Amino acid sequence: MAEIQGIEGLSDGEIHDLVQQGAKFVYFQYTISVLIMTFKRTSDVFFIRPGEGTLGKSLPYTMITVFLGWWGIPWGPIYSIGSLWTNLSGGEDVTSDIVHG
Repeated sequence: MAEIQGIEGLSDGEIHDLVQQGAKFVYFQYTISVLIMTFKRTSDVFFIRPGEGTLGKSLPYTMITVFLGWWGIPWGPIYSIGSLWTNLSGGEDVTSDIVHG
């Protein structure tokens, strides 16, 4: 299972309270292509506190996709667009999976 970044030093109760205030758990996607092979992967899960933006956390994965994702045909461009959409939309919210799972 992927690690959760950003919960270091927080108790379960503090995490629960922050989620009630609007915090969320998200992951980002990135795409890497090598000639005819394309790989779509996900980052670790990040804990996003209430009012905190995701742009800074998504930037490394977005840049990997921009520079390395497009080159595989046909899936490189398709997966790259999907990864960029996910990242620029704030990441994939998996809060319910983590809180209830």
